[in-house]
Amino acid sequence: MTNPPNDGAAAPTLERWDRDHFWHSFTQMQEYTPLVIERAKGVWLQTIDGRRLLDAASSIWCNVHGHNHPAINAAVAEQLGLVAHCTSLGMGCDTTIRLAKRLAELAPGCLNRVLFSSDGSSAVEVALKAAFQYWRQRAEPQTQRTKFLAFGQAYHGDTIGAASLGGIDRFHAVFAPLLFEAVRSPLPDAHNLPPGVAAGEAADHYLSQVAGLMAEHAGEIAAVVIEPLVQCAAGMVMHPPGFLFGLRRLCDEHDVLLIADEVAVGFGKTGAMFACEQEAVTPDFLCLGKGLTGGYLPMAATITSDEIYEAFLGPAASDRQLYHGHTFCGNPLAAAALASIDLFESDALLDSLPEKFARIAEHFDRLLDHRAVTSVRQRGMIAAAELAPDAEGRSIGRQVASLALQRGIWLRPQPDRVYVMPPLSISLEEIDHLMGVIGDAIDAATAVPSV
Repeated sequence: MTNPPNDGAAAPTLERWDRDHFWHSFTQMQEYTPLVIERAKGVWLQTIDGRRLLDAASSIWCNVHGHNHPAINAAVAEQLGLVAHCTSLGMGCDTTIRLAKRLAELAPGCLNRVLFSSDGSSAVEVALKAAFQYWRQRAEPQTQRTKFLAFGQAYHGDTIGAASLGGIDRFHAVFAPLLFEAVRSPLPDAHNLPPGVAAGEAADHYLSQVAGLMAEHAGEIAAVVIEPLVQCAAGMVMHPPGFLFGLRRLCDEHDVLLIADEVAVGFGKTGAMFACEQEAVTPDFLCLGKGLTGGYLPMAATITSDEIYEAFLGPAASDRQLYHGHTFCGNPLAAAALASIDLFESDALLDSLPEKFARIAEHFDRLLDHRAVTSVRQRGMIAAAELAPDAEGRSIGRQVASLALQRGIWLRPQPDRVYVMPPLSISLEEIDHLMGVIGDAIDAATAVPSV
């Protein structure tokens, strides 16, 4: 059977197939309305019925340079003409080796050993397993270090280990019998402080809670796992300045490893290549994904130091190697990642971002004038506004997203907030358009019906 072309006439058929066969991630399919994308360019998506939508969430935080970038397209096409798959078990492709070297050069501090995987959850899973095994195989083993400390409202992925770190019940509570128990420190939220804690005291307040848990579990914690600066799935929660730096210091004092999950916040979104750099922190493991390939294909990386890597060395019969790897670890189509990194350098991309960040800040500050907006927050390209319920106490966030969609903006629907994290390539004019539509959508969602 020949499938119909993806033109306007085929739209109803594709939408029916979408409902009948495609089980979407994190989506209640009973209420799902098909939204089928046919092509994309820059920050714009185009549906099968010809609508243009500005991608305000960069395809869930991974599309760094915009869709359909000619330089990345060319790099992938060239690699396809050479080799499209090469196992990482006992061999490696020249392209992937070059990427490992580039990442070692980019990563902060002494991080220079790169293990590739296929997605952010796996990158975190690698770090958990490597940290656990490290304490058993280092020169002076500490086999009692079996626990991991994570934070309130944390999200680090959906594999069993990564989900065990999660602090958002609606994502992982149903799987509780399968998960290990994490040591949980309160969410370090700079914008919703406990009574009596001033903004300037926030970092010390939350660090004292971490210190208490480290003392309570002295010698038991293998590693602390954190999304540096911003916890994205928690609702774009911003950490207080200095918290990450202080956490690194506490980890050093208690001989605990630090795992930085930069799957969402890495690659320029906070203004530096990696968020850790904003507070001059070098973690023991740096986990990358999403933007690693510019959003082009599934690939992730876990980067660590020689000190940790050397604990896994020995004769083949010693079984000291890390037993972790997937079919597509070290995919040669890593050419997309090399091209993405090249664009950061050739376009001086990081230098262009402060003006865009400032424009987003101006618009979000203006949103505070709206009676439905209770607070705003921003870190680089990541910004969010909290929305008050309507007169009947109902959340309006999903309605705002629906109204924005009608006006040509795709937002990830949230019950009580609206957030943006567009591609870094977005122009100032596109930022103005995006934020104008969001303002109009909030107005429409809170308009008092005429009698």
